[in-house]
Amino acid sequence: MHRFRVWAPKASTVDLKIADRLHSMQKSTGGWWELEVSQAAAGTDYAFVLNGSGPALPDPRSAWQPQGVHGPSRILDHAAFHWTDGHWQSPPLSSAIVYELHIGTFTPEGTFDAARTKLSYLRELGITHVELMPVASFPGKRGWGYDGVDLFAPQQVYGGPEALKRFVNACHEHGLAVLLDVVYNHLGPSGNYLGLFGPYFTTLHHTPWGDAVNLEDAGSHEVRRFFCENALMWLRDYHFDGLRLDAVHAYMDRSAIHFMEQLAGEVRALEARTGKQYVVIAESDLNDPRLVRAPEAGGYGLDAQWSDDFHHAIFALLTGDRSGYYADFGKMADLAKSLKSVFVYDGIYSGFRDRTHGRPVEGLPAWRFLGYAQNHDQVGNRAQGDRLCHIASMDRAKIAAALVFTAPFVPMIFQGEEWACSSPFQYFTDHEPELGRLVSEGRRREFAAFGWKPEDVPDPQDEQTFLRSKLCWEEQANPPHSQMLDWYKNLVAIRKAHPDLTEGTLDHVKVEFSEEGKWLVMERGSIEVVVNLGQRSLVRKTQATQMLLSCGTTAKLDDGVLSLSPDAAAILKREQQIF
Repeated sequence: MHRFRVWAPKASTVDLKIADRLHSMQKSTGGWWELEVSQAAAGTDYAFVLNGSGPALPDPRSAWQPQGVHGPSRILDHAAFHWTDGHWQSPPLSSAIVYELHIGTFTPEGTFDAARTKLSYLRELGITHVELMPVASFPGKRGWGYDGVDLFAPQQVYGGPEALKRFVNACHEHGLAVLLDVVYNHLGPSGNYLGLFGPYFTTLHHTPWGDAVNLEDAGSHEVRRFFCENALMWLRDYHFDGLRLDAVHAYMDRSAIHFMEQLAGEVRALEARTGKQYVVIAESDLNDPRLVRAPEAGGYGLDAQWSDDFHHAIFALLTGDRSGYYADFGKMADLAKSLKSVFVYDGIYSGFRDRTHGRPVEGLPAWRFLGYAQNHDQVGNRAQGDRLCHIASMDRAKIAAALVFTAPFVPMIFQGEEWACSSPFQYFTDHEPELGRLVSEGRRREFAAFGWKPEDVPDPQDEQTFLRSKLCWEEQANPPHSQMLDWYKNLVAIRKAHPDLTEGTLDHVKVEFSEEGKWLVMERGSIEVVVNLGQRSLVRKTQATQMLLSCGTTAKLDDGVLSLSPDAAAILKREQQIF
């Protein structure tokens, strides 16, 4: 016996299709349709037919799409999986080291089960939290996951629901928390049938992906419930330790209680029921600290947000790139301000936007913000998907890492970054031919505006674009990759060993710099970080008594005088030695 329910207020009739038989569903209140079927159970395939005709459509809340986004849904019994993580508690985000990965390119096989074989490596590296790019079902065999359409069903190409549970369970056995990237600001263009069932989208707002998700118009109560229940499902039924909300600046919601505040509140209520700790992290370009303030203080109650200004400041300095939003960055002062104040644009004029942007961060700990030199967007949204080590020198990539791991924020790295992986991370898709052609042409037009030749922009539809993006694990053993991996391991060890580096009070961060000399010194308690991006060696007095780590050509510390060559960084300590 199984009870089927579907919200379809737009439909005049709804039929449940099992095998070749149609069963008429009964209309309930609030636009819901219901039916109990005695012979249906876990493993039964089903679909819905609306208004007496047309194609059989998958369930908007389908838990399993074994035949892809256009196929029938399959009943899944969440209680059937045997979990072994009953005593697991996630470490606090304030002490976290986050590793972002894409299941399809993380291993040669590109599956959840294959990713499990790398968990010991991540644990030995010192990672505490693994963040998965979206895994909700999307069209085709390959993609980033941001065009998902069956939001409750893990991608079958990756292994489907049971394989995802095995992965999360194994992460917990290895002492690793798991975060999931979820996309609630839009759905993909292929396989998106939600609009046929109900008012999931509204014409009140237009977004880069079309009509906005309906968070405030008529019918939005059930739409908001749809997304909140999706979030709770990942935490409750798949044991994820937290969620990363994609591009919350694209949430079009003027409600008295914003969708983010509602979602955060429901996650807190789930914590009370399960006794587990969860985190909700936002990606936002609003530079608005209200996202991570408590509701009692007028905020939305999220746990943390990505800090793009810190990334932009590092990247513009190290590469000299001034295209797009990097036009607002490029000074040592920008990097210094991001280290002390989080947002560079905190209520000041942005030339790129041609308006005042942002709001100051006041009274918040730095662990409310994630800091990074690379992530999937900042690598993959370049025309050729080139990494920082491909654009700048290896030494400069090491400087970026040193800043990430000694900055006051929660550090995050992107898969392969830790060994300067030679593989790019390019944009890849597997759409139907006509949609794929439009995506490929649009990609080329987009980058033509930045001076790229169309023939130099990889075709997202070409399978080789996807295959090129897979990590080359075997190169870890050879220089310069092995040297970069050692550098990252030492940085992780230093951050974990010294409390000053996880102390999140922004007022305690001291920074001095020279715009002309292109050097910067950051003090975090007894730790001193010196960066020289100038053309000449930097010589300065320091109170440090031990040199812990340095990158670049030469770095010497004699009688309290540090000599640091160009394109180099040194991490120093004033008291006892860490190692």
